[in-house]
Amino acid sequence: MKNITALLLLLLAHSASAWGPTGHRVVGEIAEHHLSRKARKEVQRILGHESMAMASTWMDEIKSDRSQDYMRDWHWVTIPDGSTYATAGKNPQGDVVEAIGRMVTALKSDTLPPDRRVRCLKVLIHLVGDMHQPLHVGRGDDKGGNDFQVQWFRKGSNLHRVWDSEMIDKKQLSYTELASALDHAGQDQIAAWTKGTAADWAQENLALRAGIYGVEKGADLGYRYLYDHWTTVEEQLLKGGIRLAGVLNAIFK
Repeated sequence: MKNITALLLLLLAHSASAWGPTGHRVVGEIAEHHLSRKARKEVQRILGHESMAMASTWMDEIKSDRSQDYMRDWHWVTIPDGSTYATAGKNPQGDVVEAIGRMVTALKSDTLPPDRRVRCLKVLIHLVGDMHQPLHVGRGDDKGGNDFQVQWFRKGSNLHRVWDSEMIDKKQLSYTELASALDHAGQDQIAAWTKGTAADWAQENLALRAGIYGVEKGADLGYRYLYDHWTTVEEQLLKGGIRLAGVLNAIFK
C-alpha cells in the first residue's frame, strides 16, 4: 500500500509540473551564462557546488513531500481569455506571478537566513522557468491543458504534458546540447526580453494559447504538431533563461 501511495504521489507531481527536467535545466543553464560577475559570485555562494541547471528541478522534486503542499499553487496562474493578470481573480494560495515577486523581495533582504536564501533562490529559478511554459498561464477550464486529452504519437497524453516534456524529449538532446543550440540571443533581443514584469511575461502566453489549442480533443499529435510549435518551445526556453539572468542581475547588483 505504501508503494502504491508513493507511486500515485509521484504521478500527481509529474502531471502538475512545468517543463520536464530537461526544459528546466535548459533555462537554468542559459541563465548561468548571462549572469553578471557579481550575480554569478552570489549565486555560487548560495548554491555551493550545485549549478543553476541542477537546482532548477528542486521545486518539482519536493512535490511528493506533503509538507511542501503549500507551494503547489505557486507553479501556475489563471488568466482567462480576454483578461489580464490585474483583472483576473486571484488564488488566495498564491500564483506564479505573485510568488516570483515574493522571492525577489526576499532575496534582496540582507537579513534572510542562509537556509531560506537557498530555498528562495531555488524557487525563483524554477518559477521563472514555469512562467515560460505557456500552459502554466491557464484559461481556467482545463487545468492548464491537463484535462485536454490527446494522443502523442498514438499514446495517451494531454496537451500540458506535450508542452512540458514530450516535444522536448522527442528531440533526444541533453539539456546542455539544447541550451548550447539555443543560446544565441543578440544584445537588442536580450534588452527587449528583460523589460517588463512577471505579469507582463504571463500576458505574453495568452497570445500563444490559440495556436497551442488549435487541435481537437483526442487528436493524434506527432511530427506536424512538433514542427509547427518547436520554434515557440525554443524561444520560450531561451526567454526564460535570459529573463532569469536579468532578474538575478538586478537582485545582486
